Amino acid sequence: MVAIPQDLPGSPEYLSKLRYAWRVCSVTSLGMVMIGISGSTLNVALPTVVRHFHADAFAAGWVLLAFLLVNTATLVFFGRVADLLGRREIYLAGFALFTVGSLLAGLAPGVWFLIAMRTVQAVGAAMVLANGTVIITDAFPPDRLSQGMGVYIGTLSVAQLAGPTVGGLIAEAAGWQWIFWVNVPVGLTALVWGAFTLRRVPRGARRPVDALGNLIVFAALSAALIALSEAGSRGLSSPVVTVGMAIAVALVPVLLLVERRASHPVLNVRLFGERMLASANLASFCNALARSALILLVALYFQAARGIDAVTAALGVLPVPIGMALASPVTGALGRRVRPYALSVGGALMSAAGLGVLLLNTAPATPYWIIGVGLFLCGCGSGTFLTGNTTQVMAALPAGSLGVVNGFRLMIMNVGIVLGVALALSVLTGSVSAELRGQVYAGTLSRLSPVAVEHLMAGFQRTYAVLFSVALCGAVAAALAYPHRPLQAAGND
Repeated sequence: MVAIPQDLPGSPEYLSKLRYAWRVCSVTSLGMVMIGISGSTLNVALPTVVRHFHADAFAAGWVLLAFLLVNTATLVFFGRVADLLGRREIYLAGFALFTVGSLLAGLAPGVWFLIAMRTVQAVGAAMVLANGTVIITDAFPPDRLSQGMGVYIGTLSVAQLAGPTVGGLIAEAAGWQWIFWVNVPVGLTALVWGAFTLRRVPRGARRPVDALGNLIVFAALSAALIALSEAGSRGLSSPVVTVGMAIAVALVPVLLLVERRASHPVLNVRLFGERMLASANLASFCNALARSALILLVALYFQAARGIDAVTAALGVLPVPIGMALASPVTGALGRRVRPYALSVGGALMSAAGLGVLLLNTAPATPYWIIGVGLFLCGCGSGTFLTGNTTQVMAALPAGSLGVVNGFRLMIMNVGIVLGVALALSVLTGSVSAELRGQVYAGTLSRLSPVAVEHLMAGFQRTYAVLFSVALCGAVAAALAYPHRPLQAAGND
């Protein structure tokens, strides 16, 4: 009898690895469910939280932005820490920390304590996100990676599908606290199942963590976020906006200089030298910036402009996660026949088309089916793009650079998410007077006057125009990411 080589499909070793890979996928998918539910429930239920705490517009924005900022600034850090302390250990610690943060967030006595607990959630989420994709990539055979990645990303879509409905129902029936407490059983289940399932792997060599680089990234993002969040209310000439943007811009060359000299940088600037990787990351940044605030924008549109309740608003945004939930696994299955590059470009163009539909149909009386079509296209485009883009990058890299490049990739994408939410909220609320911005976040603007609603609709149109333009830039970047040759290891890992 001729022995089947271990690396060929059908061999016992291959089948054993595949069974383990799907168990690993179940663990990482629970992590995506936990984080996805957390974000999508709050996007719809934010007006309820704002009304409960009587929060002003600045605090309301930072309930969302604090999580995004801290999560983004610590992603690469925890990718590196996992190399030192063990990827399994950091991943499981992330589950535990996120669960604790969710529990305490529901007990918050005031809005700023809630914001502090959102930062605790963000650290736990960074531990999970920085390692989930790498764990998936290591576990799956190369010929099945696109399927595993499709399911992994698809679970985020399912969470986002359930999240708005869950958030709307919770906000109306059970109280805002359960928006956070719903994460606790999911986190505990993921922690126990992960501890039983994930195998211990050898730790990487002890290399220094780029603390200075992480600090500069955090400072630059903080300055940019403060400037963007205040631009709508204070104007571009405001000292807060001017100084914030000046600090952010000034820190960019400082960061590049520090990172060139760091032995193990948080942002490996040499990665920008490879055209495919640079273009793919730019496309990911643009796609994240264009899609990140979409569910929040539409939820505010239904509540602030149309005056409907949180449950109906939650149902109204469902075409986005439905599109993602359908597209991600289908794209994963197609990945064995269609190149990830083509899926990435097609998804980016579909996302832009969806935003174009919303841009051309912005009015309080727009029939819902038109809005639903635009949202569905955006969801399908994002699911297709994320699966294709992630598979393209991760499959092209040598094993030795997976950890640092994945952390870098996630950080670039999350920077887009952070800036996208801040930019969208700033452009949107800049269309109404300072006295009315709190009413937008609270979802009560439609009760005041038709004139105020008209001004808000102009803000929605400008916001969609900005996001549509960014999505088109993302499609161009995705097209430029055509792979001509295999990538070499980029820098030190």
